[in-house]
Amino acid sequence: MTPFSVVLLHDPLRGPADWGALPADLAEEGIEVVVPEVVVGDTAPYAARYVAGAALEIRRAAPSAPLLLVGEGGAAPLLPGVAAAQRAAHRRVAGYVLADGPLPQPGTPTRAALAAAQLPHVHHTGPPPPPGYDTEPLPVTADWPDAPCGYLLSDPGYAGCARLARLRGWPVVESPSGPGSPAGALLGLAADLLARDR
Repeated sequence: MTPFSVVLLHDPLRGPADWGALPADLAEEGIEVVVPEVVVGDTAPYAARYVAGAALEIRRAAPSAPLLLVGEGGAAPLLPGVAAAQRAAHRRVAGYVLADGPLPQPGTPTRAALAAAQLPHVHHTGPPPPPGYDTEPLPVTADWPDAPCGYLLSDPGYAGCARLARLRGWPVVESPSGPGSPAGALLGLAADLLARDR
């Protein structure tokens, strides 16, 4: 398999600890892993701040290209913006993995619209988002996706998003629970995406 680096982008309302043992498990497999910590704060623009913060963290880490960008939860629809920043910095993105999050979708540029279209039965858990978080416009990138995409499903509540990914022709992998299982599922999906990137 072609060498690559994995960038694990956490949900904007949570933090990198949500990845659990995944970064260490991937590193044990010899994969270079970058886990940016991005704080969006409590005032808009949240999405733009997240994309800019992620881009700065990736630049500081200086990972080897090509990159596999993995967006979890609310970071998934921000992958096009993060990818545009990587292309501007001349870092090649070889693929994208959306993990338990909504898919970027033209014509629904807010989190609320994405949730209504893709997650009508999933209700937000945890602390309430800051004011305007769900209704702010998300960055739109006209030329996305510019590399193969896949979907990693570990929460059955996101099965509808996984179904939409399949309809787009993306490979979907269900991640079983247990030690090392998320890393194995992600590496299998990465191998598929990198083979498609040639």
